[in-house]
Amino acid sequence: VQLVESGGGMVQPGGSLTLSCAASGFSFSLHVMSWVRQVPGKGTEWVGAIHADNETTYYADSVKGRFTIFRDNAKNTLYLLMNSLKPEDTAVYYCAQGYSGGRPWGQGTQVTVSS
Repeated sequence: VQLVESGGGMVQPGGSLTLSCAASGFSFSLHVMSWVRQVPGKGTEWVGAIHADNETTYYADSVKGRFTIFRDNAKNTLYLLMNSLKPEDTAVYYCAQGYSGGRPWGQGTQVTVSS
């Protein structure tokens, strides 16, 4: 399993970012995929997950209505569209195979929300 996250950066509160996760080494189109985020000293928070069919999604309450997970199975890529970003969304974001977001992860991508 290889996962490469990208797309992070610094954004002002209320802004938007789209993260990408390029997957390889497994049958991406057959697997549930998820996003988690990690803040030093605060542990890991599950963000959400998407079924292989690209239709069924699940979100943590903290991001529901602001974040959207989608995927392109032809490109073996998972996405996380983040709108209305808040300072508390600042974290390193990781994608993962499966619903629960367990390792292995990629290197992660840093998202910083600050004015």
